[in-house]
Amino acid sequence: MQYALLINVLPGVFEALDTAEQEAISAEYLAIRSDPRVVAGAHVAPPHTASTVRVHDGDALVTDGPFAETKEVFGGYFLVEADDLDAAIEVAAMVPTARLGGAVEIRPIVKA
Repeated sequence: MQYALLINVLPGVFEALDTAEQEAISAEYLAIRSDPRVVAGAHVAPPHTASTVRVHDGDALVTDGPFAETKEVFGGYFLVEADDLDAAIEVAAMVPTARLGGAVEIRPIVKA
């Protein structure tokens, strides 16, 4: 079964680390990406680069920025192939954000 690990970061936490800590955290993310259970993954650009689309009366309404102001922001994802939720949790627990005040949300992928 596939699971999406949605990584929600606290803005500024990574940037507040010194260079050595940032490099160590980056190395942890690369190690997770090389795990054979990880099918895909990506880091996304910061919220200020986002565009939000809503359709009203057939017209696309586009606004700059994220949908809502929140404490945590979506920072990236991993797509994991795992036997069960426990195996997905094992991978999610390795994500540095989970111990740096953010969270990793796990969602099963629905196959049509």
